[in-house]
Amino acid sequence: MPGITREEVAHLARLSRLELKDEELDHFAEQLDVIIGAVARVSDVASEDVPPTSHPLPLTNVMRPDEVRPSLTPQEALSGAPAQEQQRFKVPQILGEE
Repeated sequence: MPGITREEVAHLARLSRLELKDEELDHFAEQLDVIIGAVARVSDVASEDVPPTSHPLPLTNVMRPDEVRPSLTPQEALSGAPAQEQQRFKVPQILGEE
């Protein structure tokens, strides 16, 4: 007899708005029982001297150094714009502000 009953699985399915067949209820009840058992075993192994971690290896942020590189001039950047004003892209007003 699984720790999770098929009635509990049916209840969870209703809450999730899932339509499950009878054989699916039995199948998922067994699977959920195995999953909950595995989580319980991990909880039993964890001890006070083991800090909680999200990743087994330390992570470092890999970033390249900032380097100044040539970029487009305002004229080049705006050359394909349908409309421009004061070296900026001109777009239609959307918020009704003045």
